[in-house]
Amino acid sequence: MKIIENTTEFYIEEETAAAIGKFDGFHRGHQKLLGQLKQQQEKGLKSVVFTFVPSPAAFFSKGSIRELSTLEEKRRVFENAGVDYLIEYPFYQEIADMEPETYIREVLVDRMHAKCVVAGEDVSYGRRGAGDYRLLQKMASDCGYQVILIDKVLYAGKEVSSTYVREEVGKGNMELVTELLGVPYHVSGEIIHGKKFGRTIGMPTVNLQPSRDKLLPPKGVYYSYVYLHSKAGDGLYDGKKLAAITNIGTKPTVDQHSVMGVETYLYDFDGDVYGEDMEVYLLKHRRPEMRFAGTDTLKAQMAADIAAGRKYHGL
Repeated sequence: MKIIENTTEFYIEEETAAAIGKFDGFHRGHQKLLGQLKQQQEKGLKSVVFTFVPSPAAFFSKGSIRELSTLEEKRRVFENAGVDYLIEYPFYQEIADMEPETYIREVLVDRMHAKCVVAGEDVSYGRRGAGDYRLLQKMASDCGYQVILIDKVLYAGKEVSSTYVREEVGKGNMELVTELLGVPYHVSGEIIHGKKFGRTIGMPTVNLQPSRDKLLPPKGVYYSYVYLHSKAGDGLYDGKKLAAITNIGTKPTVDQHSVMGVETYLYDFDGDVYGEDMEVYLLKHRRPEMRFAGTDTLKAQMAADIAAGRKYHGL
């Protein structure tokens, strides 16, 4: 996959099928859209995903926007989906002020060489998001492309959307989130050195510092599984799914600093994986994060959590 980033000056020579969107969370609706893009790819068109960086919501927001998917996570998804081009188009005021007709002609047609545009009913682009699928359809004949409109995906009668997923992540309803995404919600990052408290009590854990832009579920303990990725691509555990239990929070009993972290206990694991990348998939909420009277009480609770996780995973 070729990534075009940090520039508005690009040109794709091949004829393409293009999808436009934020693709936050990569839920079942996004998957349906990419499935159609794949079909066009099989007909001979190059597949292109177009997204703004930062997102318009983040650009116009006065505060930070927590997103379901980090930039790196999106890249991994599109790479795995076999997308030919990923365009991370820089978003700034001049781009925000671009008329939607100009976007279609100058970006979609002239620069992306789009012969097919795959879009959902809620697609938006151009000044104040005024561009929609109707305008795409209206200009299709003159601009030489076809439009494939993707119907909404519903779950239990409700539209699957990034907003819906975000709401449920915020509630800690990870089993429902899995249904909306098709896979469990995950947090990724590099494994870092923690305070090694778990090792001192015979329950060693691995830690990662999530991106500050990543939306996290409520603080607490979650049944989980992980994938480890060696940076060199030749690690012993590359591609292996490992059962785990994860704490998301600030560890108030042993740490006086309010820094959010993701701490994971891997069952029957004794490898040295510091500096490697890890994806933590959150399956189900077990309990909220708590402050304990002392380390003995904390140790007893951790042992109970680990035992419950063994039962959950069938170990």
